[in-house]
Amino acid sequence: MLNRRDLLRAAAAAGALGTVWPLAQGLSPREARAAAEQLGASWDAAPFTLGVGSGDPLPDSVILWTRLAPEPLAFDQPLPDVVEVEWTVATDAAMRHHVARGTVAASNLLGHSVHVPVHGLRPGRTYHYQFRALGKRSRVGRTRTAPVGPLSRVRFATANCQAFHDGFYAAHHGIARENIDFVVHLGDYIYEHGQVGGQHVRDHEGPAALTLADYRRRHALYKGDPSLRDAHAAHPFYLTWDDHEVANDYSGSEGSAPFVKRRAAAYQAWYEHLPIRAGSALEPQIYRRRQWGDLLDLTVLDLRQYRSAQNLATGTILGAEQKRWLLDGISDARETWQVWINSIMLSQLARPGGGYYFTDQWDGFLAERREVLGHVTTTGMKDLVVLTGDWHSAFVDDIRPDFDDPTSPVIGTEFTAHSVTSGAYSPEWNATNGPVMGAANPHLKYFEGNRYGYDVYEVTPRRFSTHMRVIGDRRDATSPVSTLTTFHVDRGVAGSYEDPATAGSPAQYRRG
Repeated sequence: MLNRRDLLRAAAAAGALGTVWPLAQGLSPREARAAAEQLGASWDAAPFTLGVGSGDPLPDSVILWTRLAPEPLAFDQPLPDVVEVEWTVATDAAMRHHVARGTVAASNLLGHSVHVPVHGLRPGRTYHYQFRALGKRSRVGRTRTAPVGPLSRVRFATANCQAFHDGFYAAHHGIARENIDFVVHLGDYIYEHGQVGGQHVRDHEGPAALTLADYRRRHALYKGDPSLRDAHAAHPFYLTWDDHEVANDYSGSEGSAPFVKRRAAAYQAWYEHLPIRAGSALEPQIYRRRQWGDLLDLTVLDLRQYRSAQNLATGTILGAEQKRWLLDGISDARETWQVWINSIMLSQLARPGGGYYFTDQWDGFLAERREVLGHVTTTGMKDLVVLTGDWHSAFVDDIRPDFDDPTSPVIGTEFTAHSVTSGAYSPEWNATNGPVMGAANPHLKYFEGNRYGYDVYEVTPRRFSTHMRVIGDRRDATSPVSTLTTFHVDRGVAGSYEDPATAGSPAQYRRG
């Protein structure tokens, strides 16, 4: 069974990568599309080739998204400068019972993307929507508004790290079919890097994205996986980002003039391709707080745009304004589940003998982490759960205000989820280093790095449950999904525990 990873590896070994990677230099749009189709890509009918999506649900509002791209991998679209796009919202999938409709101008200045803030909807309701332009209709999407008041249950999923060249999006195939209220994307929606040599498949993917056209084509290629389009059409998304939407390990507040130009291009392309609520396409405000009835408060963090360099005594990962906003939110937190959407690991991951595995995560911003978690402790905020991506492996950690002191109180739980496709460390590395990481980090309760998938969370007034969904094989676009294990957090009791029914599942580390 061949997939993208196998084909790219074979092409690289033969010195013929340019004949396979769809974004290689010199390919015409038709040749690029043919190369992408060889890697399993397909698109919706023109001009709505990239599908539809919705996002950032409020009790009375959602954002509807699409982008007109008749030739998804072309540098320039064969469209007028401005195209009128009609949109319709209905209570039924057949689109007969309309509740809202209108027209919006899609301009070439923003890649003919469409972001419609629909208002006047009813809380906690499912709606359907569709676009029409140039005499054609899009597929029908489904969305949901946030509820208000008492709530007995919410179910949602997270996804992260979906390198197109590393496999098929079987995880999104599963997410699209889940009975959930919404999806949270934790970052690394695309990968920007190019062919730089090395041993890994991900190092052999053609030229890096540098310009606005490059990033647009990269997003359009990723949308060529039908399972990703299905997931967006099935559920509303809340979104944050990490580094690969722009460049590996970058700091958004620093850089030379060429990099600032590249960053602006990446930010605009990200905005153009996702259901983001109003804001500047060049400096989108991602951090926000959202409520799901009386059951859940979501705090969405932006850990890239405002950060300083790593490992500075006065370094910041949040930036001054976002930090004030986060601290104020901690002070004013409701008595409900407090869920932080966090793109990179919050918990300490120390190496034996000193130092840290990666200081691009919160370990590179020690003073700010102590300040934030210390504020959680002093204010008495309870029921904190942090949801994280980035690591391409699953971790479960106790959160402590002082990770170096094992007697420091547990004030929350962090769940770091498997990646959708992005390559993890080898099984040999995981088997060797899982116990090493566990021994050096007493707050680490679980590590599993051999699998890929997504997490589903089931939240009630009494318990927060994390179901680690894993796929069987990245080479299979419709690979079966199973639950590897489940962890629970009980309301009012800091810390997690593994469900006895799944506690014997495979893992490279499990604290006794």
